[in-house]
Amino acid sequence: QVQLVESGGGLVQAGGSLRLSCAASGRTFSSYAMGWFRQSPGKERDFVASISWSGEITNYADSVKSRFTISRDNAKNTVYLQMNSLKPEDTAVYYCASGGRTIATIRNGDIDYWGKGTLVTVSS
Repeated sequence: QVQLVESGGGLVQAGGSLRLSCAASGRTFSSYAMGWFRQSPGKERDFVASISWSGEITNYADSVKSRFTISRDNAKNTVYLQMNSLKPEDTAVYYCASGGRTIATIRNGDIDYWGKGTLVTVSS
């Protein structure tokens, strides 16, 4: 059974930083692309960032480019999202996602497994 468990969310002031983690189990983690999505109340779930199985290729939504960094540690079966210069509009539930073998599957929304999410609240 595949499980994705997010952690690291919380309350932070605008301009601050948080690092989200997603621990994966039940799948050969290093063989699959991973990503992060977010969803604000009343809005659709949106793509945030993705990373290839090797970690060599990353992709970001324009709204977070240069502020967020996605990375992974295949030895620990964990993917991270470092979030800097946070803004109130970054407030959302952040979801970890496991896709196919190519990074394109993440941005295309072709997701095999989702985590339950972790809440990030940015105060102004």
